Amino acid sequence: MEDKIPQSAIDSIAKYINERTSKSYSIPVVGNESNSETPQIFEIISFGEIDKGTWKVYAIDGSINSHSFYNGVSIGLYRGGYVCFQLGKQVRMNDLSDPVFLGKSYTPINILITTQEHLDAIYDELLALEPVNNFLIFLGSKTEEIFPYKKEIICQSLATLLAFCQEVLEWSLVYEVANRPEIEAGDFILLDGDLRSVQIKQEFLVKLGKFLHEKEVYLLGITKNSPIKMELSYTFRQIDSYLQDKLKPQYPFKENDSKRQKLCCWLEASGPILLNAYGGSSSGMFIRKALKGGRGIGLFFAARLDYVEKLQNYDWIVADVNIFDAIPGIEKNDQTRDMKKLKYIFTELTRLTQEHYILGYPYPLVEAHIFVTLKSGFKEEVINRVKQSMYLAQHMDHVDIENMFLDIHSRF
Repeated sequence: MEDKIPQSAIDSIAKYINERTSKSYSIPVVGNESNSETPQIFEIISFGEIDKGTWKVYAIDGSINSHSFYNGVSIGLYRGGYVCFQLGKQVRMNDLSDPVFLGKSYTPINILITTQEHLDAIYDELLALEPVNNFLIFLGSKTEEIFPYKKEIICQSLATLLAFCQEVLEWSLVYEVANRPEIEAGDFILLDGDLRSVQIKQEFLVKLGKFLHEKEVYLLGITKNSPIKMELSYTFRQIDSYLQDKLKPQYPFKENDSKRQKLCCWLEASGPILLNAYGGSSSGMFIRKALKGGRGIGLFFAARLDYVEKLQNYDWIVADVNIFDAIPGIEKNDQTRDMKKLKYIFTELTRLTQEHYILGYPYPLVEAHIFVTLKSGFKEEVINRVKQSMYLAQHMDHVDIENMFLDIHSRF
């Protein structure tokens, strides 16, 4: 009989989750308009109006995948790219004639790993990629000053190297998008995740964040998966119940159709919430709301940009807003939040969150994810294409070629 996971281990997980999701931070359901850490409630943009906003939204995402074979051969691949939407339609970002492939992406040539030299080649190729090279030029410093870890450390393992490549490429694409000829003040750039980094020192991200702020281009990191959501589960339930049961029946909606009358909400994650969500020992830098001593350029907010009845936690997201947009006087140590701009940002985002297949989450990020993700089938695609190339060259026997890519674990 196979060993089972002890029930005590299962019970400890259940107890932990219950404690975390029942925690109250005494956040009132009725917000204060001058206090960003209390609920800021507003009516969702009418469904019939969502495609009439003229600003463009760019969504950036990246992906990595790898596989190792029994004979010491490994393949590793990273990819980054972006898509753009305006007036509800996707805009072409490349110079191709493909009617479906409208986004722009970057994929490396070096994907074979058998020696340390191959890892070094992947690292060097990344820095030579056009968007990365341009980003490094903009930052204006040597790589050893920009990156907190030396090349030798990053290239110690394939997993570490690929994670580094993906993150650096994504940030480079933010800069590339910000310099595209068609971009204008008021446009949005959305990143999958947050606006923090362990691969690029904060001072250089600050330079990028300030650059975007001065161009009046809004940068946000968006995620549905965050420990902040677990920490605020009790608060979400309280807010949702208040909005649905008490406020909605008396709210002066502009929308006449009762089925489309929805109230949205956002609030800034306070210091105690962040401390409990991420911990203080190793993540203190991650949650710091400052331009120095931290890891990024974001300010965390929880936001409900649509409503799925009886699934309260589902439609809340965590948005990491460019700190220069949220706190424009931060360089002068003025911590005043720009409530007007924050209200505008979250209201406008509701133009992107009413798609039926993932309510509450911006659909351009879904499309970007689909566009760049290296799915599990990438391994078979690479192997089959390499085999075909080897067959055509006829430098090896067919049996030897097949054995070269044998996956021993799949046989047991």
